[in-house]
Amino acid sequence: MKLAFFSAKDFDRGAFDDYNARKGHEITYLAAHLNEESVGLAAGHDCVCVFVNDVLNAAVIDGLAALGVKLIAARSAGFNHIDLEAAKRNQIAVVRVPAYSPFAVAEHAVAMILTLNRKTHRAYTRVREGNFALDGLLGFDLHGKTIGVIGTGKIGQVFAKIMLGFGCEVLAYDVAPNFSVREMGVSYQPLADVLRKSDIVSLHCPLLAATHHMINADTLAKMKPGAMLINTSRGGLVDTPAVIEALKSGQVGALGLDVYEEEAELFFEDLSSQVLQDDVFARLLTFPNVLITGHQAFFTTEALQGIAMTTLDNVSEFETTGDSKNRIRGK
Repeated sequence: MKLAFFSAKDFDRGAFDDYNARKGHEITYLAAHLNEESVGLAAGHDCVCVFVNDVLNAAVIDGLAALGVKLIAARSAGFNHIDLEAAKRNQIAVVRVPAYSPFAVAEHAVAMILTLNRKTHRAYTRVREGNFALDGLLGFDLHGKTIGVIGTGKIGQVFAKIMLGFGCEVLAYDVAPNFSVREMGVSYQPLADVLRKSDIVSLHCPLLAATHHMINADTLAKMKPGAMLINTSRGGLVDTPAVIEALKSGQVGALGLDVYEEEAELFFEDLSSQVLQDDVFARLLTFPNVLITGHQAFFTTEALQGIAMTTLDNVSEFETTGDSKNRIRGK
């Protein structure tokens, strides 16, 4: 198939070209994000390959259909950026990568916890400046602490296992409890109880209508005062202005974000010579107890290889059979 590959980066090319040597698809790499202005770049292609910050609303999908595109291949697990109703109406199939390396994201969440707790990012800068004072660097033992896991799919399960290895008590909330997670010794409890009891809360659930802003003023107020909040899942799970207020009051003691609700205009780009226009994001950067990374939790060699393999397998399967085991069926 002919693929228009939007939001392409050099690291994408390496992984996809290596695996495509076996598959033989014709890939056109495009640096542009897919949106209403750039949709015309898909002309002459059978498939668009998209990432999390590409825009696939009804207008874009109508445009793709007019160009003869038959397949949207998301190289991500999340698909909240795709209007599935519009795709169905236009008879465009949508496939995704349901799992690549759950270890990548889970381990990044743990890295954020350790960094915020032991303040290694601040210590690194101090030592390079010749400052060896320990004031302001006090942390706590993770051993014996209570960890709340919201969402226990593949990533949440790996994260829970790691935290059990630290000697933590792990509580979980999920609308569909995972038997394997329960067998590890994790206790499933109502969301309010998990928030109330946990010293650290880590989000590992998809962004759906039911989970949008699940962390808001009300749920933040139910958290243990001074607890740490980590989000490596989807930015829309968190009401950012509400969490800023919770940081100011001390209700949230530390915040780690690898995702941000309005990240589309920020992440994956070098904006170091520009003035940030997002006042909410700029406010987050002023807190010493906030750690933000630019949607890099997935970014490991193994994950990139897995994404390339599954994406191109999805395309090949659709080309051969007109369907895929990783097709998103919608409602």
